[in-house]
Amino acid sequence: MALARNRRRERAVDYWPGFVDALSTLLISIMFLLTVFVVGQFILSREITGRDEVLNRLNSQINELTQLLALEKGSNQDLQDSVANLQASLASAEGDRSRLQALLNAGSGGQDAAQKRIGSMTQELDEQKQVSERALSQVELLNQQISALRSQIAAVEAALQASEEKDRVSQTKIADLGSRLNVALAARVQELNRYRSDFFGRLREILSDRENIRIVGDRFVFQSEVLFPSGGADLNPEGQTEMAKLAAALLDLAKEIPPEINWVLRVDGHTDNVPLAGTGRYRDNWELSSARAISVVKFLIAQGVPADRLVAAGFGEFQPIAPGDTPDAHSTNRRIELKLTEK
Repeated sequence: MALARNRRRERAVDYWPGFVDALSTLLISIMFLLTVFVVGQFILSREITGRDEVLNRLNSQINELTQLLALEKGSNQDLQDSVANLQASLASAEGDRSRLQALLNAGSGGQDAAQKRIGSMTQELDEQKQVSERALSQVELLNQQISALRSQIAAVEAALQASEEKDRVSQTKIADLGSRLNVALAARVQELNRYRSDFFGRLREILSDRENIRIVGDRFVFQSEVLFPSGGADLNPEGQTEMAKLAAALLDLAKEIPPEINWVLRVDGHTDNVPLAGTGRYRDNWELSSARAISVVKFLIAQGVPADRLVAAGFGEFQPIAPGDTPDAHSTNRRIELKLTEK
């Protein structure tokens, strides 16, 4: 048994050292190859970097050469311009030389012309002296005329001052006359107001203080219903009776008013704001109010009142005394107003 065991041990071979050697050799080979690759890459990058630097230097040199070429071209153009200017200057100098030569050739004839010119200018100078002497004499005459004008102006100023003094006196008189006139007008107005009060008082007595006839301010107001039919401008019998009383009172008053008071009785016609149909005799309230005022004036003239003491006016619905659209307001606004006033 022991002998068999020993034989098995002798037959077993140890491969591990050989495997390790082979693996080490392989690793060394790989490391060598990597080292060679790295060194090659380094050398190649150095070569590429060197070529880039050379290429950049070449580009810089090309740019410098391009700039130098542009400068040379500019210098060449400047030189060409300078040459052209010099040629133009030379041509101008040659022209000047030709003109100077021509003037030199004509010098003898120019001297004679200059002498003639001097003689002509001397003659003109003498003529100017004569003109100056005449101008001086005219200036002296003008000075004399100015002195005479100053004397006349002084006389005019004196007359103006006298006129202003008269004007001040006249203004004082006018102011005094104005004051007197105002006083006279005020007295006449007061007198007319007194006659107006008397006239209204007599009318009040004559008309027996009827409700539809009243005094509003300085006017005597008749309601239209008292004088006219609805929509008409002809005085009805009652209206004629009232207007006859008015005419009698006015004629009595006219005898008492002094003739220097230029009085008139103004008759104003008014309507309400209800528009007319337009199919009747009057198209609108303007025509109706005017026709009613004229009808009253004509009746008073027929009663003997002088026509030059009467005035008729129509106001339509545009001068109401009662606001609103109620029947009472309409009735109040339909009216005839009488006012004793001056022309």
